[in-house]
Amino acid sequence: MSSRAFKAAFDRFTARRGRISDMYSDCGTNFVAADKELREEFKRLMKDENLQGYLAKDGTAWHFNPPASPHFGGLWEAGVKSIKHHLKRLVGNNIFTFEEMTTLLCKIEACLNSRPLCAMSDDINDVSYLTPGHFTIGEPPIVIPEQNYLDSKVNRLSRWQLIQRTLQQFWKIWSSEYLSRLQQRPKWFKPKEDVREGQLVLLREDYIPPAKWPLARITDVHRGHDGKGV
Repeated sequence: MSSRAFKAAFDRFTARRGRISDMYSDCGTNFVAADKELREEFKRLMKDENLQGYLAKDGTAWHFNPPASPHFGGLWEAGVKSIKHHLKRLVGNNIFTFEEMTTLLCKIEACLNSRPLCAMSDDINDVSYLTPGHFTIGEPPIVIPEQNYLDSKVNRLSRWQLIQRTLQQFWKIWSSEYLSRLQQRPKWFKPKEDVREGQLVLLREDYIPPAKWPLARITDVHRGHDGKGV
């Protein structure tokens, strides 16, 4: 929550992901202070003629939301909520080391970034899909499959097995909730696009390993009395 801590996180991110062209955040004091420090450091380095040409293309444009407007960050706030809501309840009174928590969060990150966004093509035989991971690493992130510990007693698990159990619990709850939200039609106030042949869909199945998404193509649509597909 300090500007120094954020700069360290920023350095780790750029070291792993590469240069950041645009960054968006709220007006947290740690972000504003870090932005000021990074700008001053960049200006100081730009005074060196040997570095000017090298650094001219490495700037990052930082976009701040209007003050007291958290809804402007709805996209990333929803992602944060997806993790915090379930993780706080699953971790409970367990105390993880920094390495254990980092490992768990990286696996959860892979689960969230592996979710299907849309189909890659209209080919009925193609079930490939676009994920958030495609924008960072060029492909869906993976989680190495492990033994199922959901039915195991916690007091009999090792520390590593406890992390795996927490991940598997998170995946079971979050993936089911995510799939349900895709199907929500609370009041049908507005007409929705009907399902159609060739459309890529998600299948709901039990006991799917983390970061694995069963998909299929619709080959036939059964229509009701109103002509809508069911």
